[in-house]
Amino acid sequence: MKKGAMQKSRQWNVKGALRMAGIFHFLHSCGSGCLLPFLTLYFRHLGLNAAMIGIIMASKHLLALAWRPFSSVLARQYDKRRTVIVGSLLSSALVVFTLLLFPSAGIQAESGRCNASQSDADPTALLATLEQMTTSQSNATVYSVNQTSLSTEQPVEVNTFVSQNWSARGLRSLKKEEGLHSEFLGSLKAMDAQHQMFFLVLIVMVLWECMAAPLEWTADDGLYEYLDFVDATDRYSGVKVWKQLGAAFGNCAVGVLVTSLFCLTGTSVEFYSYTVLMILTIPTAALLPIYLRKRERLTSGGFKALQLVHGNSQAILCAITVVLMGMVTSAVSDFLLWQMQDCGAREIHMGISLALVHLSQAAFAPLSGHLSRFLKYHGWLLVLAVVILALQCLYYSFLWSPWAVIPAQLMAGFSTGALWWSVTSQSEDIATPGTEKTILRLFEALSLELGAAFGSLTAGFVVQKFGVMLLFQGAGVVLALWSSALAVLKWKIPRQRRINYSRLLAADTEISESESDQEKDWLETAMEDDRGKISGQWKVK
Repeated sequence: MKKGAMQKSRQWNVKGALRMAGIFHFLHSCGSGCLLPFLTLYFRHLGLNAAMIGIIMASKHLLALAWRPFSSVLARQYDKRRTVIVGSLLSSALVVFTLLLFPSAGIQAESGRCNASQSDADPTALLATLEQMTTSQSNATVYSVNQTSLSTEQPVEVNTFVSQNWSARGLRSLKKEEGLHSEFLGSLKAMDAQHQMFFLVLIVMVLWECMAAPLEWTADDGLYEYLDFVDATDRYSGVKVWKQLGAAFGNCAVGVLVTSLFCLTGTSVEFYSYTVLMILTIPTAALLPIYLRKRERLTSGGFKALQLVHGNSQAILCAITVVLMGMVTSAVSDFLLWQMQDCGAREIHMGISLALVHLSQAAFAPLSGHLSRFLKYHGWLLVLAVVILALQCLYYSFLWSPWAVIPAQLMAGFSTGALWWSVTSQSEDIATPGTEKTILRLFEALSLELGAAFGSLTAGFVVQKFGVMLLFQGAGVVLALWSSALAVLKWKIPRQRRINYSRLLAADTEISESESDQEKDWLETAMEDDRGKISGQWKVK
């Protein structure tokens, strides 16, 4: 019996499995953190406007909403999880390089970032230099600047001139790229250059999301079922902290690298960092603990989760809140770096500020239990999350320097962190045995994909028409109004909590074990007392 137990412990090494899963998620999140938060800035450099960027990011989220669960089910059904994970890592690392084929406007270098003497020059002289560079390009009559009007106008600020000509100069160079004069581009020749760029970027992003979307759910499902087989699902949440730490490290590292090497490589460091880290993650994916199971009939877990949420008023309030929070969070993710760049921030400021968000969320986990007990109900934690995100948005609208964003970023633990702690508790309240993870994943899809898609789309058009400042102010006002309504509804609607018999059985088992331990302690104490009495009697004799 002892030998068999030793063999079983070697076969199911839970600590080793969690360690390998932590390394995998750290590397993958680190790679994602090197590129994904900076994509909207890169699209801005390509000359796309805010509305176009909003459509691209919304399409990305909607595709993930449909393809991620479907691909996860297929990988489970045909037992190809490891193949899907490795293929996703490799293909996404290669597809992303297509974006580097699109020419950047190169505005930052031209505005004097890599030439200190140029930054101190007279703005009129700099305008003349930029005008000469612009007019020297061939086949650019559509977007050429009127030379007469430039010569008669008074000198203007360099940043204003640059922002007005991002689209023109970046898109003129598109026509000079021989690699893009393909048959497909010929079919788009009726469009102007800006819309050609938009559709090309959209196609690449859709293809990239098709490659990258299946990874996260497939890897999480494999690990969860592995831990479930060995009755260790309570340790599954410990892996999430490595995702936060990896993303924070990626944000900070790439910010430092891009700022240091900008004059040599530009922003391409973000793409190379992503590719290198995705490839480094492949060996860990080959060793990732995944439970292999036989083919089974597809279950309707998603429909069951929808029914449970629909049948509970508090859960419906939670679903509306996560969609709204997802919309606002997506808008912040897409255009906060625009606001920082307009305030003079560079990549190092952006990277550190993004890293602080993940670190504050990781630090909130140990405090969440105490805060929930203080509020006496996790529903009030949801209201608190909405209020804090509203304050963050209002703060973002009044940024005055690159480092001014730090206080608001540190509050992310009490907005996003509190949100998901409350959502997790709500999922446990309404779950039946075996549906906890499915309900939580439903809330995640509503927020991170559906809400994010609507948020990106709406934010793009709002920024295009009114600007980033009004976007954040409007989002803050909407969240403030919803937090007031949510507090009233939480107070009026009675709390319905479903009895989770599996959790009760687990608690009963723990109580039984503790009672048996107490009985053993009492028996041992009594036997020691008897031995002491007997030895004392022998001494007396």
